[in-house]
Amino acid sequence: MSALLRLSGWILAVALVLLPVVAVLEGWIGADRWPLRTLQVHGTFERVDEAKLREALLPHAASGFFAIELRDAQDAVATLPWVEHAEVRKRWPDVLEVTVVEHRPFARWGEDRLLSDQGRLFPVAGTVVPAGLPQLTAPDNRIADVVALYNESRGLFTPTGLDVEEVLLDARGSWTLELTGGARVLVGRQDAQARLARFARMAPRLLQGSDRPLARADLRYTNGFALAWADGTEDKT
Repeated sequence: MSALLRLSGWILAVALVLLPVVAVLEGWIGADRWPLRTLQVHGTFERVDEAKLREALLPHAASGFFAIELRDAQDAVATLPWVEHAEVRKRWPDVLEVTVVEHRPFARWGEDRLLSDQGRLFPVAGTVVPAGLPQLTAPDNRIADVVALYNESRGLFTPTGLDVEEVLLDARGSWTLELTGGARVLVGRQDAQARLARFARMAPRLLQGSDRPLARADLRYTNGFALAWADGTEDKT
């Protein structure tokens, strides 16, 4: 019996030592004694709403210095519009630090997402989409290919005074571009870069002196192009 009493006494002593620690770590007590009073935000951003950032962190900071779950706080910030990456830390005695990296938009992607300049997709919902972004549409695993063709085709068409406003790569692997003014360029699946380069070289001569806006250019021919003009006429060259 004495051994049992000693064991019970030892267990009670350990519990009395651990219970306050657990209570502090779980936020049962101590949130008012060791509160997080200061929020420090690090990072250069233009579109993340700082008020919403504070609002997202407030429920987590209320737990106090010891009980706050940094991973949960970090996840709450990461779900905010325009946040690419977030890191939340605490610094004794009362500071909560959050570092935010903001998405920098490169293009629209499909119907409901944006593509960042780091090649990451993020939702449009909750964002004000900047004007003037190109429209890129393709399977998600072809991001690098679409960006590469977009950049290359812009370089090709800049000397002609035209810009590339849209690039579409469909499920069959066929390319279509849209240029300034709405002209559609049907490139097809084969030799996309070579076809675009040949058309861009000839575009100044084809368009020079024409008062008819170009509606469509079909490059899917071995030697030459089929051009459709806004007035309904067509030419082959």
